[in-house]
Amino acid sequence: MKMKVGILVKGLVMSTIVSACVPNTGFDTPQPNCNNILSANTTFQELEEMYSGDAFRIQEDLIIEGYVISSDEAGNFFNEVYLQDKTEGPTKGLLLEAELSPAYLHYPLDTKVFVKLQGLFLGMSGETLKIGSSFTSFGNVSVGRLPALKVQDHLIPTCGERGSVVPSPTTILQLDQAGLNTLIKLNDVEFGEEELGLIYAEPQEETIRVLQDCEENKIELLTSGYADFQQELLPEGKGSITGILKRDGEKYQLVIRDITDLDFANERCPEIITEFTSKEIFISELADPDNNTGARFVELYNSSSEPLDLNLWTLRRYTNEKTEISSSIDLSGQVIAAKSTLVISPNAEEFELVYGFPPDVSVSTNSPADSNGDDNLELVDPFGTIIDVFGVVGEDGSGTNHEFEDGRALRNPEVTQGNPTYIFGEWIIYNDTGDAGTINQPQNAPGDYTPGQFN
Repeated sequence: MKMKVGILVKGLVMSTIVSACVPNTGFDTPQPNCNNILSANTTFQELEEMYSGDAFRIQEDLIIEGYVISSDEAGNFFNEVYLQDKTEGPTKGLLLEAELSPAYLHYPLDTKVFVKLQGLFLGMSGETLKIGSSFTSFGNVSVGRLPALKVQDHLIPTCGERGSVVPSPTTILQLDQAGLNTLIKLNDVEFGEEELGLIYAEPQEETIRVLQDCEENKIELLTSGYADFQQELLPEGKGSITGILKRDGEKYQLVIRDITDLDFANERCPEIITEFTSKEIFISELADPDNNTGARFVELYNSSSEPLDLNLWTLRRYTNEKTEISSSIDLSGQVIAAKSTLVISPNAEEFELVYGFPPDVSVSTNSPADSNGDDNLELVDPFGTIIDVFGVVGEDGSGTNHEFEDGRALRNPEVTQGNPTYIFGEWIIYNDTGDAGTINQPQNAPGDYTPGQFN
């Protein structure tokens, strides 16, 4: 009997020791000391104006106040706390880099905080104003993560006071008027067709997906490959998205806190058809000036009463007798106004110097706009249909009725639409030979040419 009691006591002791060695995963995370006595003595704007190009340590006893707009609860932020200066209509935002994870337990969304800046380093990373500790690489000082034990000395929440940060409504076209590194909201956006069926981010890789509005203006969505929602499929509908606005060079980017920042319950935007065909676009003038090869150009004309979008249209060149395309110009992004021309130059600087105005399109040398007069050209619509031609593909233009070497090929003013078959009677052709019914009269720029004018 005594033996059994001893064994029982020993077992209880061992159980107690083992239990004491197992970490308690249910403890409450200590909260930083709050403070309602502090007051700001500088602003985000004034802080940014202190930065002059190199990271430096702030020596003055400065304090700013702001509101937490980021959260690492879903894993899309890591060791980062973004702050903005106001709950509504913010003008500035900044990033505090700190070894603080999970940060959302210490500094939940909308928390009003004071930041004691003295002793922190101030710098910029791209367009992002950053504060934190120092990091040195190859002798260059930049802003790094503030050690966890020092965070509560600098980032101090107010006691029992939570703001209600309202994301600033804006549009993709108005992003240049929104505050960088602040919380914004875009309505009526969707992921592009090419993004559908994809997940938010590739595993362990920061991933960019593209959002667009109904006019196909675009913004990038930046997502961590470690986010909890990384493997979730992108929503297929249209709706609103809230996130922190950043910029990488000329590209704007949005970073969400969680997929609850998206509400894409609406039907997608109606499809925009930008690919049109029309016989009313044609080649109206080709130039190979005898006195200046740098003043060459090709002119297209739109004879219709409406502007026409040249999305996915191409202009092809077949050099000499070649039957394979030698070079081409993608005319996407160009629109020809009604009863107007589009002038394409392979040497924009020389063109403007000679003719007194810039060309509509600047391309490279050896392109279709840089022909020496014995090449053949095709104007092709988005669907692969040849709308207009100059010359005969497979035939060197030298000595033929489609040679404009040292001269000019001008479309007859009676022509109102393209022709997929070359008809000599539709052209007035000047050159240095006069062969095959052409005019032996070399042309000089600028006087013998009329770029930008037809009819």
